[in-house]
Amino acid sequence: MTVPHILVVDDEPDIRILIREILEDENYRVSIAENGTTARQVWQNDPPDLLLLDIWIPDIDGISLLREWIQGHPKGAPVIMMSGHGTVETAVQATRLGAVDYIEKPLSMAKLLLTVEKTLATSYELPSPSKIGERSPPLLEPAGKSLLMTKLREQARRMADDEAPILLIGEPGSGKNLFAQYLHAVRSSRCEGPFTAVDIASLKPESQDLELFGESLDHQNQPGILLEEGRRGTVFLNGIEALSPISQRRLYGLIDTAASMGTITSEQRFPRLVAATSVDLLQLVEAGRFQEDLFYQLSVLPLAIPPLREHPEDIPELLNYFVNLLVEQEGYPYRHFSVATQNRLRNYNWPGNVQELRNLVRRLLIIGGGTEIGLAEVEASLKPISITGTPLSIDLGLPLREAREQFERLYLEHKLRETGGNVGKAAKLVEMERTHLYRKLRALGIDAKQLGNQE
Repeated sequence: MTVPHILVVDDEPDIRILIREILEDENYRVSIAENGTTARQVWQNDPPDLLLLDIWIPDIDGISLLREWIQGHPKGAPVIMMSGHGTVETAVQATRLGAVDYIEKPLSMAKLLLTVEKTLATSYELPSPSKIGERSPPLLEPAGKSLLMTKLREQARRMADDEAPILLIGEPGSGKNLFAQYLHAVRSSRCEGPFTAVDIASLKPESQDLELFGESLDHQNQPGILLEEGRRGTVFLNGIEALSPISQRRLYGLIDTAASMGTITSEQRFPRLVAATSVDLLQLVEAGRFQEDLFYQLSVLPLAIPPLREHPEDIPELLNYFVNLLVEQEGYPYRHFSVATQNRLRNYNWPGNVQELRNLVRRLLIIGGGTEIGLAEVEASLKPISITGTPLSIDLGLPLREAREQFERLYLEHKLRETGGNVGKAAKLVEMERTHLYRKLRALGIDAKQLGNQE
């Protein structure tokens, strides 16, 4: 196969030369350009297979040059954007225009090489230009430029280079799932394999062992999630405290076996393990509810995910991040938060952490109107759920099934009033498939149209 030709467009000589040397060491053919004029000359005379394009260059901004390249070469090479001064909005704009990824400076050369390799591999695998839109989406890093989040991402990257299990510790909604995916994606020997998330609490205690480890039937092994042959990716066990005693013992044995076999061999047989918890596991150990040896196995590489209230300076960026993500993924109309609303949200306590913030953004995009999200709209969304002006309450004397049904009825009725009886909007708010919501409403005897007429 022809050696891929990469064009690097950057106004900083040191960066251009460094990237060229590193890529040439990896046997790529590299051209460099310090501005848009030189870049145009290169791609006219020697069309590249991949562009690495900086946002800020002297004679034209990178976004305009990206637009020019895509319009002039709609079936041409993929583009990876680079910037040390970009924002989430800039990254989303570049992705909308056709960039396949966006890398922040200072550049991590390991990440750059991985991104280049994956992008070119995807591009060369395409059987026809019509498949260009089917490239893998860019890696989503946990957002936030505070010192706390910057150090946390760096710590996660260092941990990802080791094969030991990682234990994520943090309050509900703090972003443990996203960090688990990030740990998987930044590890080159793992990211080619699958990422499998398992909510332990959703598994029945009596079936945990079967689901996770499989069983032997008629002298044939039926592997579970953790022992499936050839699985070299990452398994994320969320809510590890809910493991049954039997599964705790088997997981301990699995980790011990993988460690004794060594890194290379264990990679071939076992997935990378990332566990997460929102409780104090040591207290469970002291109470005899969690195996002590397993606790210490999982605690070799602990990563504490902070609650949102400890880094409120990241909230404006997170708001933009979630707005752009939901607009891109869900097709919601674009809206932006006013300065007053951003300031209000920076001073909110966020008991539900990042997940609560994301849900707030989703709600405001779905049911709001206008391009700007104002203070009054946000204040209304921060109020606790109420029915006819009274705080939502459940009769705690009921059996669990009846109490859950009562809550579901009150909750869904509130959401339908909020959306004017629009089941489609309510389904998005509660993150359910519309058909499943219709079935649930029928089962609970809820009339959506009637609730919509009450507004």
